[in-house]
Amino acid sequence: MKIFFRNIHLYLSLVSGLVIAVVCLTGGILVFEKDLEQAWHPERYFVQPASTPALPLARLQAAVRAYKPDATLAGIKVYADPTRTVEFSLAGGPEGGKQPAAGAEEKRGLRQAGRGGKGPEGKGGKGGEGGRGPTVFVNPYTAAVTGELNYRESFFFTVMALHRGMVGGPIGKLVVGVSTLLFLFIIGTGLVLWWPASRNAVKQRLQLKWSGGWKRLNHDLHIVLGFYSALFLFVFAFTGLAWSFEWFNKGIYALTNSSMERPEPPVSAAPTVAAAPAGTLTAEAALVRARELAPVAVSYALQLPKDATGSIRVATLRPGASYENATDEVYLDQYSGQVLRQQTYEQRSLGQRVRGMFKPVHTGSIFGWPSKLISALVCLLGVTFPVTGVILWLNRLKKERKKLRRVAVA
Repeated sequence: MKIFFRNIHLYLSLVSGLVIAVVCLTGGILVFEKDLEQAWHPERYFVQPASTPALPLARLQAAVRAYKPDATLAGIKVYADPTRTVEFSLAGGPEGGKQPAAGAEEKRGLRQAGRGGKGPEGKGGKGGEGGRGPTVFVNPYTAAVTGELNYRESFFFTVMALHRGMVGGPIGKLVVGVSTLLFLFIIGTGLVLWWPASRNAVKQRLQLKWSGGWKRLNHDLHIVLGFYSALFLFVFAFTGLAWSFEWFNKGIYALTNSSMERPEPPVSAAPTVAAAPAGTLTAEAALVRARELAPVAVSYALQLPKDATGSIRVATLRPGASYENATDEVYLDQYSGQVLRQQTYEQRSLGQRVRGMFKPVHTGSIFGWPSKLISALVCLLGVTFPVTGVILWLNRLKKERKKLRRVAVA
């Protein structure tokens, strides 16, 4: 029976090994995407807090308009941390456009969130990869523009495209998805092959034998380290299927008895002549209203309306949230500031909450730095297994050829 599983393990690995190695390598890099981005460009994200209060958002908006005169402002993200810059998301592209976007970190969430429904856990979100504009960072105390991020031109976009197979378009994405499915079977058959025949062999399968020759060490690197990393790799591969196959996402919502579709955003009431409104609600007024509704928050992300009937969406991240997209949201009438709809994270459907957990689990950010380090290490090990596995196979072939020659001579 083990010969049967060994053959399955071998041939599936030969078919998908190279793709798996690339996905593991790029995945290990993406674990620290946010941390590396902030370390490489600290001026974009951090400022020295001033003794004076932050400037009104109108002043900061004016600085962005002066910096990008033709751009359309789509979203604003304000942090409670006084050392953070304010992030202004521009719609559609570098020269403006029609598509709304979110803050830089929320963009990462939209990119890596689920594909079922609309919104942050929806089908790419409303600031999907195709039409997302740049993010401009502004010092909240001086209104100075501290930097700009065009994600599609960044190093991490290239890494992400390799990770998801999008460099090959739909075919590349399918190849990565199929390889990920095969990887689940490879891990399963690997555990069957690892299982010791006796109790005495357990210790041997759990420890690296450094004193043996290079063949023995290669064997242990594949077998022993493969066992220790199997559960993590299985979880990463399983959650990764959500970015490759729509049927997988549909299955999540079906199993949780949840609808994939999120309700359409509410519309703002058309202002009447009698009301004589001064105009649309300013971003500052919307932020004040959001702070009234949620006085304690890590960040407030405002998505501005696209037209005269649209509403202002505010995503609020509470302290101690399980992950960065576990936000509460409220929709405000763009004229009166009245709350049109409000939903806490706990009020989302079970399907949305389960699907939302896939990103932090897949990237290893679910428990902060400890889980990130484990994820990165496991991903690096995942790069080595196709190599050590091929060496094991070649050594076995060489051994079998020698055996056949001896039989032939005899």
